[in-house]
Amino acid sequence: MTGLPDPATSRAVLLGTASYHHLDALPSVEANLRDLAATLGDATVWGLPEPHCEVVLDPGSADAMLDPVHRAGDEATDTLVVYYAGHGMRDTESADLYLGLTGSRDGVGYTAVAYQHLRGAIRSARARRKIIVLDCCFSGRAVRTLAGQGDVLAARAAVDGAYVLTASPRDRVALAPDGERHTAFTGELLGILRHGLTDGPELLDLDTLYRALTERLGAKNRPLPQRAQENGVGRLPLARNRALAQRRAPAGPVLDAEVRAAMVASGLGLARMLRAAGNSRDALPVLRLALRERGPKDAGSLLPVQLELSELLAETGQIKEAIEVLEQAFHQARQVYGPEAVLVCRRLADLLQESGNHIQACEVLKHALDLMEPGHRSRL
Repeated sequence: MTGLPDPATSRAVLLGTASYHHLDALPSVEANLRDLAATLGDATVWGLPEPHCEVVLDPGSADAMLDPVHRAGDEATDTLVVYYAGHGMRDTESADLYLGLTGSRDGVGYTAVAYQHLRGAIRSARARRKIIVLDCCFSGRAVRTLAGQGDVLAARAAVDGAYVLTASPRDRVALAPDGERHTAFTGELLGILRHGLTDGPELLDLDTLYRALTERLGAKNRPLPQRAQENGVGRLPLARNRALAQRRAPAGPVLDAEVRAAMVASGLGLARMLRAAGNSRDALPVLRLALRERGPKDAGSLLPVQLELSELLAETGQIKEAIEVLEQAFHQARQVYGPEAVLVCRRLADLLQESGNHIQACEVLKHALDLMEPGHRSRL
């Protein structure tokens, strides 16, 4: 196993349940799926083509979760990667592991997907090598652990010829820490894949990833991962070591999010230079182009562009469009805290008042006051 799995003949299925009707929500699961898919597709990490990586968020039924795994198992001949993040549960009548669906209820196994069914779908896959990653957790109030004692979960999750990597929650530690974008386990996994290991090999194999995860999670006093493997699959390289690649070859492909961020920053800088030179006419289209480079999590990074554009529009008499830009920023500011959010509210209120919309202006100013009150984060 000297090279990476062939992306053309490999597949990945990323499963995750973030929203639940009867259990605590796990919003970080959505970020897990999105960022893991982007990282696996990055040519400097693995380069898995986007059509070969299926993301299934919030499956509501067993077939919604398992059908994509069966499809990928039929298509993959080299390597199959299956990842699940969400609530892991135990039925009151057995010690079996169940994977949460949106309608799952705690302790009621038939409302979730039995892991043995997922294991069966993976076992029947054509792929020569199979990788299973389970980032399962209970809610913060649960007193039961997912893994039990020792390597119970890893052993129970084992699949012939596969490598199983599990996040093992303890009853005293939450796997989805408040205020963090990812779950604890997947956050560390993404960090290793994205930045590499300065003291690691050129290609990161599964056992190397496991050891690095154990070290990093242990250093933060977080639950330690478990593993189970067959036929030495742990020596399978899964990713390029970006730490070495960056040192040896600084140029290369980058993530889409990095490209967008660079375009936004460059556009804002150019527009400000044009305005300083008195060329507001050319600055306007540059700012409009920068504003189009938005991603699902770019609200905060686009605020400077929106403020600059609205100011320039107002200066040139385009009040209606300036209000539209600020209204868009205002809705995004509900999730952004700090001086920029308050500034958006103030500027929008000024323009609304100038255009005669006094009631709306008052509502916006009231929101600005709410943002400045201590503890407003917990109320939103």
